[in-house]
Amino acid sequence: MTRAGWPALDRSRAALLAALAIDNFGSGLFLPLALLYATRVVDLDVDTAGAVVAVASMLGFAVPPLAGRLTHHFGPRFVVVLAQLLQGAGAAGYVVAADAVGVFLSSGLLAVGTQMFYCSVFVLIADVSTNVAKERPFALVAMVRSAAFGLGTLAAAVVLTWESDTALRWLVGVDAGTFVVAAVLLAAFVSTAPTDRPAVAAVGPLTVLRDRRYLALIAAVCLVGLAVDFALVGMPFFVVDVLDGPAWLPGALLAAGTLLASVYGVKVVDALRGYRRTQSLRAGALSYVVWAVLTGLMLWVPAGWLVPYAFVTWALLVAGTKVFFPVSGALSEALPPRESRAGYMATYQYAFTTAQVLAPAVVALFAVAAWLPWAVVAAAAFAGMLVLGWLGRAIPAAADRPTPVALVDEPA
Repeated sequence: MTRAGWPALDRSRAALLAALAIDNFGSGLFLPLALLYATRVVDLDVDTAGAVVAVASMLGFAVPPLAGRLTHHFGPRFVVVLAQLLQGAGAAGYVVAADAVGVFLSSGLLAVGTQMFYCSVFVLIADVSTNVAKERPFALVAMVRSAAFGLGTLAAAVVLTWESDTALRWLVGVDAGTFVVAAVLLAAFVSTAPTDRPAVAAVGPLTVLRDRRYLALIAAVCLVGLAVDFALVGMPFFVVDVLDGPAWLPGALLAAGTLLASVYGVKVVDALRGYRRTQSLRAGALSYVVWAVLTGLMLWVPAGWLVPYAFVTWALLVAGTKVFFPVSGALSEALPPRESRAGYMATYQYAFTTAQVLAPAVVALFAVAAWLPWAVVAAAAFAGMLVLGWLGRAIPAAADRPTPVALVDEPA
């Protein structure tokens, strides 16, 4: 068995990896440019664009409970395919959007589809990973998706050198097509072994949110994770419109970071096994605080130093991401009662939904002052660090200590 993940890729596993790679390549083309597209092509003010996208993203709040029940009744593959089609419709909507209403509808479809995807895709990965320790397939999928996203952002950076609204429309159109192709691959070639699914546990968001420790984890992940969502949608606007930097730089930063992360993702997770999870999470949060502060100082960096300075500071964000998200995901699975994991982990998605809703609103603060969004992001990550400090003292040691992964070979 290979240490990276699955020992042998059968048709279902290969198709799943291919579909997720195609999906993320398309997302890399357009996702970081969503607000830039709304301001440049649709011609909205940045504060209007940020508010519209933020409000539309709130539709994602209704998705986790629904996605959990759909996954139980129809299986994870059905829900992931539906999520891909919804995201494809949202991206296609951007192509024809001519005003704030069009941007709102497109952003809403993307938000609903994205949340539905994340609520079901990890169940699908687990279902096609029988007789294999689940940490390795998850890591392999993350690496493939990261590499594909990086290639997409690199392609976008090349196209953006044309500085054309038509080029931006083409990027969105290709993104819509990748969702459809991914959906076809998943529907036609991915199958899972039959499983006995228990009845849906009566564990909803309100029940989970009465668990102070799990609520603290959700709050901390939201506060810290805001930095990543803000970076994706805010960095292109900051570099191109605020700093008047080169149009290719945001895509190049994303490409370099995601490609680097796709190589070292599993190694970083392995290196953290000697530390408590909350310790690792605080270290990741600290890297986000420093990144936000240093990036905000780009306002005073001489133009000739802008590009190398941006790459150096961006490395802090990449390092924090490779530490924070795998470890927080592991803690979200280890902390709840075994019989209630499904309900807890569906509610855990609210951490990411909330961060995605807040990010465009924070970007809109550029209309107030160019330094203000960076101060908000740094303060949020620091607050998350404080919450994680309390959580480390409140949770059982068994949940806070990563356990060694025992790799199990599949039968021949």
